[in-house]
Amino acid sequence: MIPYYEELNDEEKDAVTKVIRTLFRQTFILERKYDKKSGRLVYNKEFRTVDLHQEFLREYFKISGITLRENLHLGVFYIEGETVIGEKISRLSTIYLLILKLLYDEHMAEASSNTSVYTSLGEIHEKINDFHLMSTLPSITEMRRSIALLKKYQIIEPLDVLEELNEETRMMIYPCVNVVLLGDDIRRLIESFSKEGIDSELSEDEATISGIIEDMPE
Repeated sequence: MIPYYEELNDEEKDAVTKVIRTLFRQTFILERKYDKKSGRLVYNKEFRTVDLHQEFLREYFKISGITLRENLHLGVFYIEGETVIGEKISRLSTIYLLILKLLYDEHMAEASSNTSVYTSLGEIHEKINDFHLMSTLPSITEMRRSIALLKKYQIIEPLDVLEELNEETRMMIYPCVNVVLLGDDIRRLIESFSKEGIDSELSEDEATISGIIEDMPE
């Protein structure tokens, strides 16, 4: 498949190289991403690059034991496999991820024709309190760090600046959250966190992004 790459022009080569790096860095590439300037979802050029060259990319990743997958309904390409090294995420980041999935499912049930789901930090913390997952709110620094990590992996898009983080801070939940966790998994994990006790230190329990990615129907 290397001859295929060599036959591309310089611009196409750069685009393919870029999406390979993006997938290794953040696992997911969305079809549409939120653009703060226009205030709406816009088409992601990287998604088109993957779509155009996906046969080559599938073979490229296959060499390393990695599978390139596509979910047409959600509009996302992503990679998975035992050789995909996931980043360690804190207990707080994991709890945020679980709650975001729950909120996404709830909002989608109310408006199934739209994959755009909005929430706020206050709504997230309200759900955390409902499930008794934390005894006290974490520090602003911990919140910012967790939100930045989830943004990196295309789980959320903060709509307000993180430097002014508060309960009113708005976020868009991307459909990637549906690839990371399934509905039954989220409830089982929430129950597990609740039973473990809410007095645990936030940094004690860690997971990896790649370790909790679930295979979704294509």
